[in-house]
Amino acid sequence: MTATLARKEIDDTAFARLENEGRLLNPLLKGPTSKVGRIGFRGELALRFSPKMADEARPPELLCAQAMAIAKLGERQLPFFAGYLLSFAYLKDVAEVLGDTLSAGGKYFLFCNNIDLSKRYQVPYQGATFYVLPIDESTVYNELLDLFCLEKNDLKKKDTAGKLDAVADAALKFNNTYVTISYDEGLKLMGPVRNPNENRPV
Repeated sequence: MTATLARKEIDDTAFARLENEGRLLNPLLKGPTSKVGRIGFRGELALRFSPKMADEARPPELLCAQAMAIAKLGERQLPFFAGYLLSFAYLKDVAEVLGDTLSAGGKYFLFCNNIDLSKRYQVPYQGATFYVLPIDESTVYNELLDLFCLEKNDLKKKDTAGKLDAVADAALKFNNTYVTISYDEGLKLMGPVRNPNENRPV
């Protein structure tokens, strides 16, 4: 598929505004999946942009890393989104950036580095509900496989689009319930924000 055709399909989905705003970064996948009428994204979602210096674009100030999402052609809401955040506080940024692409029935998963490893929550925000889960020395992909009881070996032969389809299909069927807290309650419960550069060689 040509880049022009892929872009045309993206423009007919909930990804359109995010793409036009330059928020869908460093994609492993940004285009059709193996499911007819489905567009997938795996990469990073820009949450806050740095001020431009002259004509030089700078890296975003804040990202939702390891983002995974699907959209359907002709529909304006994302049925599934997942990503990694250093801090629970950034849930607000994710919700505001996704904005009108969120729906009450969507399945949205945020893995946060600074919540208790033994806790799982549901957080209503802007008409949507986010599953907020802990993460420690793992990846969003692996955490979702565990959460949905998917076998990694069963997915090994699939390409990136096929793996995303498998995870998204499982997410859409997911109906576990956890303790519901407000965003403000979550801010009080969260721990300190880890420095992502610590323990890295200079």
